[in-house]
Amino acid sequence: MITKYKNTKQQRYSRPKGKGAPTARPRPVSAAPAVKNFGDSRNKLRIIPIGGCEEVGRNMTIFEHNNDIVILDMGLQFPEEDQMGIDYIIPNIEYLKGKEKNIRGVIFSHGHLDHIGAAPILLEKLGNPPIVGRNLTLAMVKHRVEDYKPNSSKKLKTILIKSLNDRIVLGSFRVSFFQIEHSIMDAVGVILSTPEATVIHPGDWTMERAPDGRPLVDYSHLAKLPRPTVLMLESLGVVSHKPSPTSEELKKNLTALISKAPGRVIIGTFSSQVERVGWIIQIAEMLGKKVALDGYSMKTNIEIARELGYIKCRKETIIKADQIHNFPENKVVVICPGAQGEENSALTRITQGSHRHIKIKKNDTIIFSSSVIPGNERTIQRLKDNLYRQCDNVIHGNLMDIHISGHGTKDDIAYMLKTVQPDYYIPVYANHYMLKEAEKLAQGLGFNPKRIFVPDNGSVITFDRQGGQLTKEKVPANYVFVDGMGVTDSSNDVVLRDRKMMSEDGMVVVITTIDSKTGDLIGSPDIISRGFVHMKENQDLIQKTRQKIKMIIKGRPMPQPGVTEDDYVKNKIRTDIGQFLFQQTKRKPMLLPVVIRV
Repeated sequence: MITKYKNTKQQRYSRPKGKGAPTARPRPVSAAPAVKNFGDSRNKLRIIPIGGCEEVGRNMTIFEHNNDIVILDMGLQFPEEDQMGIDYIIPNIEYLKGKEKNIRGVIFSHGHLDHIGAAPILLEKLGNPPIVGRNLTLAMVKHRVEDYKPNSSKKLKTILIKSLNDRIVLGSFRVSFFQIEHSIMDAVGVILSTPEATVIHPGDWTMERAPDGRPLVDYSHLAKLPRPTVLMLESLGVVSHKPSPTSEELKKNLTALISKAPGRVIIGTFSSQVERVGWIIQIAEMLGKKVALDGYSMKTNIEIARELGYIKCRKETIIKADQIHNFPENKVVVICPGAQGEENSALTRITQGSHRHIKIKKNDTIIFSSSVIPGNERTIQRLKDNLYRQCDNVIHGNLMDIHISGHGTKDDIAYMLKTVQPDYYIPVYANHYMLKEAEKLAQGLGFNPKRIFVPDNGSVITFDRQGGQLTKEKVPANYVFVDGMGVTDSSNDVVLRDRKMMSEDGMVVVITTIDSKTGDLIGSPDIISRGFVHMKENQDLIQKTRQKIKMIIKGRPMPQPGVTEDDYVKNKIRTDIGQFLFQQTKRKPMLLPVVIRV
């Protein structure tokens, strides 16, 4: 049952008085007010992150209270370099099997793929529970669901957050919202209230400050929520000491680059950076330039934002990529995804010279308006090297402030902890070492170490009237791979191991043709090498391999009971020929024996 309840008092947001952090002395957790006994002792709140607490991405958290379940986010994680052929990785929802009817709603904090990317698959598997979010977020979820399976978005049951003052009830959870800052429109913080605890979760967040250092958003009202309060704070920026530039500084730098560019401007950024793309379109329009949006995700997201009225520009400002040659080069701005070096992305294709309409020229200006996602450092460095070889004007974050991080820094996290003064602190949404750094930061501020929980994926944190604890219980949280239209549990990773083997040592196919009557080998075995050795340059090795195969066929004994003759031949070729090739080359190619009976 889903109901809404009216807010009795509108929350107003204003800048905190004074400069910098709050002037009030922060209260250590150990000095928090006594916890009230709200509910029956049998009642218990369970918090279960099943993604996002050991990596960047795959964010998803389960909140369970008695027989009611609320889920926050359903994100994807992009594959690592050794995960060949994998499109992306999604959370494991094995824990929710048999509990689908208990799911009262799925709340999406914002529209980045690491928070909504798994929605098409997981919502369908869970029976399409109600989804909660703001306008742009829900529109992006709907589009992604529709893109996955046409007409499937009609099955979605949506609850629109029209205002930050909205209040909804999802089973035994009372849900409210608060303003946060992030690098996409319509991001929202979530408050989940139960008798045992009040959970405060901003999702991904950052903290923009005025020129005098004061935060632009006041979070002090969160310290007044019913206790005990549990702050689950994204910690990706905890190792960053450098404050992000302000929006005005970013706009100023982008305006200068676009206005002074001698030729075309090509900007690589995340397709979900809708607000920033809107700024760039405004700047280009002000300068009398045309904007070409390239890349499927970029064009889709900006079209959604335009339909919702979040981006406004003249119709003639936006052109197609194949029209850029119709305008002077210094009057063209191209905005495309791919600044992370993603394979087949628009910027990667442009850099490799395989784009149909855009070829890099020396006087182009290439701008990287994005941060480096941890794990992508090598890929991005190769992309930069290739661009520097082709273009004289490459601008990135090491040279100029052209990107605002969507993640709060170490100082921002400290400010949030001092302001909210939670009874419990759970750092989330980052690699494990970042979560541990956030734990050390909180301890340095005087927080009680016993009330700081650093979870892994699959950890279970419980709250009852006696307090909270990180239990020893673990739920399944291993990788689930999406490969094309297939979804595969990582516990069966034979395919990935085979791909890794082929990528490192190649593959050898051995084809033997045997007379079905006499059992004799017909002709010479055929050998096909792919990624192992060049056959023309290694004829001696290939010939010796053929002789070994002939000896195996000729000297084969009668098969054992339950083992066919063909199976014996295949296994013998895999074992003996594999060993022979390793002795000769010190490599272990994948061997695929084929036996043909004629």
